[in-house]
Amino acid sequence: MTQTDRRFWLIRELIKEQSSYVSMKIPVDEQQQKEMLRSLFNIRMPKAVSCDFCEIQDAYLQEEIKGKGIIDFAELKPIKDGIYLWQGDITTLRCDAVVNAANSELLGCFVPCHCCIDNAIHSAAGLQLRDECNRLMQTQGHGEPTGQAKITRAYNLPCQHVLHTVGPIVKGALTKKHCAKLQSCYRACLELAAEKKLHSVAFCCISTGVFNFPNQQAAQIAVAAVREFLSRNGGMKVIFNVFKDTDYKIYRELLYAD
Repeated sequence: MTQTDRRFWLIRELIKEQSSYVSMKIPVDEQQQKEMLRSLFNIRMPKAVSCDFCEIQDAYLQEEIKGKGIIDFAELKPIKDGIYLWQGDITTLRCDAVVNAANSELLGCFVPCHCCIDNAIHSAAGLQLRDECNRLMQTQGHGEPTGQAKITRAYNLPCQHVLHTVGPIVKGALTKKHCAKLQSCYRACLELAAEKKLHSVAFCCISTGVFNFPNQQAAQIAVAAVREFLSRNGGMKVIFNVFKDTDYKIYRELLYAD
């Protein structure tokens, strides 16, 4: 199968799942097809998928990520001992774990093609990730509290695991409680990574997107939390992954400050 064949097959299978989708037409344009497939992934409720679907989906997603260019963190140069700064697409990073800024449902983003990191990670990992997260949440029996962490497989991402954490939502003025909760996110992820004997973890900029945490203060909390953890737990490699130029500048200034 070519990538086009796989994409058509996956779209058709997802359309078959819902009777209300039967009139949907698959666009001719390749980019529109990709957006349609991602949208169908995004809005699909969590449930198991067949072995045939997984096989074709996995081949498709792995080829897509390969086409973007996989980055091995070992090829990056540290800024400080054990601390790296990298600007790029976190779904292309090969390391032990990447951190997902999740919502309290922990099921990924259901908004089609939304630009949040939660959507990007789930879309690239495949439908199995939402299903595993759902099983975790069914066992837990309640929403995920802010400032904690859970671990799952990464499926089609080049990393091995995903660490999911719910950051604080800032409405109005930033408070000490917001800051403490964000600090807890970083600590919880690092402690869980250490417990699972992971050696490299890539953090996104937790809470700075639609959760509205100010970028400068968020970066200061992140850097302080990581430095404090590494002072007690040597050997782990931590990558600060940023996407925007503004965040890259903030982290670079903080990490080179001393």
